[in-house]
This record gives sequence, structure tokens and C-alpha cells, in this order.
Amino acid sequence: MKLSILVLITALAVGLSIGLVNFHFQQSWYFMLVSFGISFATSFILFYYLLEKFIYSKIKLIYKLIHNLKLGKDLKDALGEYVSSDPINDVEHEVKEWAGAKKNEIELLKKQEQFRREFLSNVSHEFKTPLFAIQGYIETLKDCLIDDPETAVRFLQKAENNVERLSYLINDLDSISKLETGEIPINYEKFDIVLLTKEVMESMEDKAKKRGIKLFFKDKYMHPAFVRADREKIRQVLINLISNSMKYSKENGSTSLKIFELHDQFLIEVTDDGIGIDEKHLPRLFERFYRIDSHRSREVGGTGLGLAIVKHILEAHEQIISVRSTLQIGTTFAFTLEKGG
Repeated sequence: MKLSILVLITALAVGLSIGLVNFHFQQSWYFMLVSFGISFATSFILFYYLLEKFIYSKIKLIYKLIHNLKLGKDLKDALGEYVSSDPINDVEHEVKEWAGAKKNEIELLKKQEQFRREFLSNVSHEFKTPLFAIQGYIETLKDCLIDDPETAVRFLQKAENNVERLSYLINDLDSISKLETGEIPINYEKFDIVLLTKEVMESMEDKAKKRGIKLFFKDKYMHPAFVRADREKIRQVLINLISNSMKYSKENGSTSLKIFELHDQFLIEVTDDGIGIDEKHLPRLFERFYRIDSHRSREVGGTGLGLAIVKHILEAHEQIISVRSTLQIGTTFAFTLEKGG
């Protein structure tokens, strides 16, 4: 419809121009109207043919291609062949929208590429550190195995510690990979999260005492709270979050656990009064091997995968985890679990 209007306006302009030029030279209204009519009809037919044949049909084809690409084959077949009443404007809209989507895809790919490079670099570094240490200890053992047995035993112990670190690292990477691909099933069961939390805190009391950290669970949160989840995987979540809080707590600090009842969920919070986390680090906190302070992280140990595992376990449960923190005041990790009914 709009093509006809465009051609009509163009033909009128050409016909009127030729008619006025003819009137200027002939000074006759008759010849002006004849020339106007002939030129208008000729122009209309010519322009309509040219626009329809070489321009408009190509635009319609481009529009259909973009439209079909956006819909996808299955959805396109379900909707049937789509014909636009105004393909010129629609092409402009579709191209802008398509270009915006492609720009976002490119930016996402760049971020993923950057993440891949960082991940490979971190994996390489995490593996090289204990491997080089083990290599050094073994070379030393060769020299002192007979002459200095005590030193040999000490270096054997150090080598064993680094082998354990490698083992933990490999197991954690394997766990994340299986959680991502769904190879590790979620065994749902109904259990009391309060009771599980007590068990975890009791099992970690000795470790907390060595660091001078108090673990406590306020009395008002001690009533039963039944959830539907994988008990052992949630145990791992609690252990990782409490361990993480103890690593970054202040001397003689504390870690507290709280449970809040929501509409159809329970909210579990693990809070410490430690050094806190700068806001700029929060969005990347659950990335694999992401460390806020690499030097401190290596001093307190760990594979750098604990929070990534926590996130994957909770996502496998279709639940969420969040973090809030203030420097020199403390950090709170909060996650949800479905009520057990």
C-alpha cells in the first residue's frame, strides 16, 4: 500500500514538472494537461515496476530472511509464512533489533573468552604451585635420604601435603564439571535444616577454636525447619560457607548462622565479623579460582573453588545465593531452600 503512495507522489512530481515546463514554452493549458497525463502515467508505471522489481522485492526478501532467522525454524513453521504489510519500516526495525542482539552476543563472547583465558591461567597456576613444590621436595630427598633421615621425613610430609592439595583441586574441579552437566543427581529428601546446621557447626568447632573463632546459632532459630533438598550437598554448602567465613574472620572473631522463614522457602544466612569484601569484587565472587587477596588465600589454604561449588549446588536445586559485605565490618552469605511441607 505504501509503495503505491510513494510511486504516486513521485509520478505526480514528475508529471507536474513536465507539464509546467511544457506550459512555459507552449502557453497552452491543453498541451500542459496532455503532457502531464502522459508523463504521470508513464512515470507511475515505470517507477512502480522498477521499485517493485529491483528494490521492494529485495527488501521483502531481506525482511523475510531476518524475520525467519529471529523466529527460528520451529517457531516459523508453527506460525506459518509471515507477510508484513510494511516491510520497509519493519526491515529498519528488525535490522536495528538484530544488530543490537548481535552486539550483545559479541560482548558476551568477549567476556566468555576473557573468562576462559583467566580460568586456564588460574588452573595452570594452581596445578604448577604444588607440582613444583613436590618436585623440589623429591630432589632434596635424593640428597638427604641416607645422610639425614629426619629431614627426609619432613620433606616427605611436605610432599604429601601438596599431593593432598592436588587431590582436593582435582576433586573440586570434577565436582563442578559434573554439577554443570547434571551428572551428579540431586537426591531430594525432607530433613530439618536446623539439625543439619547444628551437626555441621559441631564438626567444625575444633577448627574454629584453633583460629580463635566462635560459632553460634541464636536460640530463636533453633525450632525445626524442614526443607526439601539433597541433605549431603547442603551439608557441603554449609561447610564451604562456614570455612570461607573463618578464613577471612578477624582474630577472636565470630561466625553466626540464622534461619528465616519465608512464604514457601527458608532463608539461611552465614555471617562473619571479618575483614569484609570490597563491593567491586562481589559480582565475581562465585567464579572459579577468583581470589580477592591471592596472598592471604594461599596462607589460609583452599582450592579457590568452594564458592563456585556452593553456587552450582544451589543452582542445581533451583535456588539462589547472594552476598552482602562491608569492609572491616563483615560479610553475609544468604541462600534459600524450598520448604519441606
